[in-house]
Amino acid sequence: MTLPDDSTSDIPRKHRPLLRRLRRLGFIAALTYVAVCLAVYVFQGRMIYFPTAAYERTPADVGLDYDTVILTADDGVRITAWYVPADGAMGTVLFCHGNAGNLSDRLTTLRLLNLLGCNVLALDYRGYGTSEGKPDEQGTYLDAEAAWRYLVQEAGHSPERVVLLGRSLGGAVAVELATRHQPAALVVESSFTSLADVGQIHYPLLPVRPLCRFRYDSARKVPDIACPKLFIHSTDDELIPLEVGRRLYEAAAEPKQFLETPGGHNTGGFTYSPEYTRMLGAFLGEALGHDGQPEPDG
Repeated sequence: MTLPDDSTSDIPRKHRPLLRRLRRLGFIAALTYVAVCLAVYVFQGRMIYFPTAAYERTPADVGLDYDTVILTADDGVRITAWYVPADGAMGTVLFCHGNAGNLSDRLTTLRLLNLLGCNVLALDYRGYGTSEGKPDEQGTYLDAEAAWRYLVQEAGHSPERVVLLGRSLGGAVAVELATRHQPAALVVESSFTSLADVGQIHYPLLPVRPLCRFRYDSARKVPDIACPKLFIHSTDDELIPLEVGRRLYEAAAEPKQFLETPGGHNTGGFTYSPEYTRMLGAFLGEALGHDGQPEPDG
């Protein structure tokens, strides 16, 4: 006797239309899931980078002198940066901002670093502000490299008097730059172990790791960075949880410090209060071995 081929043959006839509908819905759900994954893979740059073009304010609006510096990355893209000098500076901070806005959204950071006695060179990545191009992972690395080259080769700043400071996505950019050079210190604020780790937290139902084209894998890089390191993270960070910041700190080689501050992703960090700003200042002073000798004025 031959067995029937129809897998629904044992199901009562009245239930077979329901089964077909369920199969159809399952197929549509699977197709939708694949489409979502494909969209995430192709368009993920739009989910990571949120640049704005217009500068709503400048350092002059908060009482700071500054110069606009045009940098050229190794691939020919022209990048806009602001250089803010400090009187009798103990060193220079190369600042890499996060994934949204542009330089005009970072005036509080520039002002506080100036008050701490540091020159600051802050750059807008390609596609941000008036910088040319379109942002991607390798492009942000090239942009930061151009800023380092300007400071050290053109403006005459000694590498041992330059501190790299990166916030959020910029923390990963600063980490990459620290693997290529020997700065006085590295400060990483509100950043992550890797972009895939953060993506998996926010999109737990998607296979984020194989889909992620932009890695920013800082946890793999920090063990090889020898300079003093300060990791700053806020307790109520809603975008990059505190435990992610701690894991990045734990992956790093000594010497290193971890500073936990109150606040959320955009309200915590060393700008949270004068107390935490002073803590950053103490770290910078120790790392720079401040001896009263001023840095070049750029």
